[in-house]
Formats: sequence, structure tokens, C-alpha cells
Amino acid sequence: MTRSEDLASFVKDALTRGVPRTEIESILLQSGWSKRQVNDALASFADVTFPIPVPKPRPYTDAREAFLYGLLFLALALSAYHLGMLIFGFIENAFPLTESEASLRESTRWPISVLVVALPVYFYVSRLVNRELRLDPSKRASKSRSQMTYFTLFVCASVVIGILAGLVYSFLGGELTIRFVLKSLTAAAIAAGIFGYYLRDLRIERAEAARSGP
Repeated sequence: MTRSEDLASFVKDALTRGVPRTEIESILLQSGWSKRQVNDALASFADVTFPIPVPKPRPYTDAREAFLYGLLFLALALSAYHLGMLIFGFIENAFPLTESEASLRESTRWPISVLVVALPVYFYVSRLVNRELRLDPSKRASKSRSQMTYFTLFVCASVVIGILAGLVYSFLGGELTIRFVLKSLTAAAIAAGIFGYYLRDLRIERAEAARSGP
């Protein structure tokens, strides 16, 4: 039995005997367990009135959900990237560097083609996932969902940081152009928008969990 299993077993036995949570927390902290370990162990059991401790749902992995969230992330990445490329095409057409640049039709044909396919896939899968979450809130404990959400936040934050660093670098070198600034702001706006959307989703989820919790 691992240390975490020992701790969970101890907490379960203590709750079964009717020991208050505050006393369990106090004695475990005195015994050398960290605050986080103690809180995680106590959080594994619902604070409800029942003869025996009631376990809370734990994070899990499901092959179908891994597929859906993977497809969702792929469709989101393709849509975000090619939306940026589409806007870049309009910027390049408005501020051309040379006369030999591709026409607006050529520079936007592929991004439009990908968006026509990827965006409906993203919205369909997103709607499907959200509907399943409404019908079964326990699916919020999916590891695939959590990993996809935080990975998306990480990628978006990295993109914004990289773009801002590029703008500062070009500014210090006296190489800023309207074309470069507009492209940078476009990419940053798309990444920041996605970051804000998923961050808001996480905050709503935590608020709902707090309301339904003890």
C-alpha cells in the first residue's frame, strides 16, 4: 500500500468513527503530512451526513473522451492557425512588400478551405462534449478534459509571450513595420481570445464545484 493509500485509508477510518474533519486535519499535520496531502485526502470524501464516508468522483481516463478532446484540440488548433493566416492574407494585400506577392485569392484560398472544414468540426464536437457534461456532471473529472484545457492555456500563453517578445525585439532594432505589427496583434488577439475563453470555463467550473460542495 502506497503512502497516499495509507493516508486515504486513515481518513476513511477516522470519518467512519465520527472524528471531526478539523481534528483529522490537525493530527495529520502534526504527524508530518503536508497541508496539500491532507486537504486532498479529506476532499476525497464528501462532507455529507451518512453512516459511512461517501467517496467523491476521482479523475479518470476514457478512450472515447480522449478521442473527442484530442479531436477538439486539433480542430481548434487548425481553426486558430488558419484564421490567422486568412487575416494575414488581407494584411499582406493591404501592405505589399513586392509586386510579385501572391494575389489575395491565392493567399486566402487554403485558409478558407481549412476553416470551412475545421470550424464545423470544432463546434460540433464542442457541442457534443458540453451536452454530455450537462447530462453527466461527473465527466468534468475526466483527465483528458483537464489535460486538454491546461495544455491549450499553456500553448496560448506561450504564443502571446513569444509575440510580445518579438514586438519588443523589433522595436529595439528599429525594424517595426505596420505589416509586422498588425500580424503580431492578430496572432496575439486570437491566442488571447482562446486563453480567455478556456480560463473563463475553468472559473465557472470551480464556482459550480464550490456551490455544490460542503
